[in-house]
Amino acid sequence: MNITCDCHCHTVASGHAYSTVGEYAAEAARKGLELVVITDHGPQMPGGPHLWHFTNWRVVPRFWGPVEIWGGVELNILDLEGRVDLEERDMAGLDLAVASFHTPFFPQGGTRQEFTRTALGVLKHPRVSILGHPDDDRFPLDYDELARAASDTATLLEVNNSSLLATSPRRGARDNDLKMLDACVRHGTRVVLDSDAHIHTDVGRCDASLALLNEIGFPEALVANTSAARLKAWVGEKRGS
Repeated sequence: MNITCDCHCHTVASGHAYSTVGEYAAEAARKGLELVVITDHGPQMPGGPHLWHFTNWRVVPRFWGPVEIWGGVELNILDLEGRVDLEERDMAGLDLAVASFHTPFFPQGGTRQEFTRTALGVLKHPRVSILGHPDDDRFPLDYDELARAASDTATLLEVNNSSLLATSPRRGARDNDLKMLDACVRHGTRVVLDSDAHIHTDVGRCDASLALLNEIGFPEALVANTSAARLKAWVGEKRGS
């Protein structure tokens, strides 16, 4: 299986990442990637970019050499009501939105039922194409319900390579990914394999997630980013284009 697109990358604008858009583009070209999505954190993340970072994306070239660069955002899910930190109108010029649970916004935690209900609401957001790293025991989810709803809403579930590394602060990612992938097979739910890179040298890195999919024989037909054409078609399905 060949992953040609990376839909989850952070630049220096995120405040805790270390590379520029140009560095990502050059590294992606070196690795033979077709498409990279820059998904800096939404503005409520501590140290995150100003709103104008997202509304001014039109100034960024569409292609950097052979690599297509999409403008995106990793939205922060702010509370158990499923609010996110950009208004729909502020995402009009972006190509893709990931939405994720992050620890700064849930200091008191929550139950599996509460987080699942929140996630199901986020999947219905018309601009959210991907639910990011739904693999963390700190935000427990019912994966059968999640996979069914993701299929119904044409939303991609992310297998986050960073979560599967020994350096990750997320808990239980491997076991949770196995549960999620099993549910995805049963419901025909599509997934996307992403690096969650915070430095350009990690762009396109999916070694751990690919190994997991190969281990269980997950069908390539349900993986969105094996080509730019497939990714564009599936993202367009959610957005009605």
